[in-house]
Amino acid sequence: MSTGQGRNVNHRSAIALSAALVAAAGLTACGGSAKSESLPAAPAGAGSPSAEQEPSKAIADAEARLGIPPKPDAATQARYVAALDAISRDIVNGKPERAVSRGRSTCGTIHSFPKDHAKQVEQTRQRFSGATQFNAAQAEKILQAVHTHLCPKN
Repeated sequence: MSTGQGRNVNHRSAIALSAALVAAAGLTACGGSAKSESLPAAPAGAGSPSAEQEPSKAIADAEARLGIPPKPDAATQARYVAALDAISRDIVNGKPERAVSRGRSTCGTIHSFPKDHAKQVEQTRQRFSGATQFNAAQAEKILQAVHTHLCPKN
């Protein structure tokens, strides 16, 4: 197997793992809300707080292994959104949480393909394009903003 194919398999594995983690998080979130609505409150000390935190920790650990940073604090998010708005107001378009989510995913791409800058740029262009299609020059600037504000260690 060539190096390119190995990376492709690793990237597919990372995507599959991410999808499984998102599904597990969704099920955990759904299970938590249904449980709180349909069951009486448990007596104090009956539940283990660490058991409830384990899925979140497992997801955070898996994301960290994939190069996806935790959600930024408010000040970092504000600087990141300002940097994206300086490139084009259509990037954030009033949805900062979506921009952060896409940026965190882009950190995963930077981590997965550290020596393939062209792939990083193209994945960034695709990830951030929607109703507005961004070109490679804009994607390069978006990638730099992501790297600077969300995952400077990647």
